[in-house]
Amino acid sequence: MTTEAAIRVQGIEKSFKDLHVLRGVDFDVKAGSIFALLGSNGAGKTTLVRILSTLLKADAGTATVHGIDVAAQPGEVRESISLTGQFAAVDEVLSGRENLVLIAKLRHLKNPGAIADELLARFSLTEAGGRKASTYSGGMRRRLDIAMSLIGSPPIIFLDEPTTGLDPQARIEVWQTVKELANNGTTVLLTTQHLDEAEQLADRIAILHKGTIIQNGTLAELKRLLPAAKVEYVEKQPSLEDVFLTLVGDTGETETTDGDRIDGAVPAGKEPR
Repeated sequence: MTTEAAIRVQGIEKSFKDLHVLRGVDFDVKAGSIFALLGSNGAGKTTLVRILSTLLKADAGTATVHGIDVAAQPGEVRESISLTGQFAAVDEVLSGRENLVLIAKLRHLKNPGAIADELLARFSLTEAGGRKASTYSGGMRRRLDIAMSLIGSPPIIFLDEPTTGLDPQARIEVWQTVKELANNGTTVLLTTQHLDEAEQLADRIAILHKGTIIQNGTLAELKRLLPAAKVEYVEKQPSLEDVFLTLVGDTGETETTDGDRIDGAVPAGKEPR
């Protein structure tokens, strides 16, 4: 693991007409780490990922990915990254193995069959490799999607809300996959609105609120922002949920302009889980 930042974001701004989505975002992501961008719907997480993956151009600021400027050299950036969106992009008519072989061929790699077999084994999908992807569970489909994104061994992977729509068991399967990626040296930037997901996975967590990073640190550092509560002589450490709600200034439910509610928010006066 190198000490050089795999991703560096400085002063990124983005607006859509009169809507200011990003208002000067700054952070670094260490190579080989898992970095979680935590925020409610509408906070600007997906917009930022689209800028870093060269799908959008920023209005101001700079960003480098794998040491490459995303605005000046988008083609070279794309060779160093992989992007997995909120919903699995697998071809359900094809088998799991056929999906992998197809991507390997599109990347003009040698021995696509061997590449597919290695990834099926790595993601515990060997037995299901010959079945159509339409028969896969949500967790299996997402694991296949991530496996497809790793063809060509990109050093950096963006996961935009990777557990959207998954049941609890499938979420755990995806979490294990993400941890394995980082253990093997891949840099992972994931966006999430699930507080427990950030707690489980991230080496560092940045809270994006109203287009800016309002806090960035390890889980332990973020918890130290709030004093421990004492309940019946037992010291209660603040959870990431407590930290998040305090930082964004909400005392009740956390809602966005379109009425979405962030997971983990609780009505005022009720004890968090």
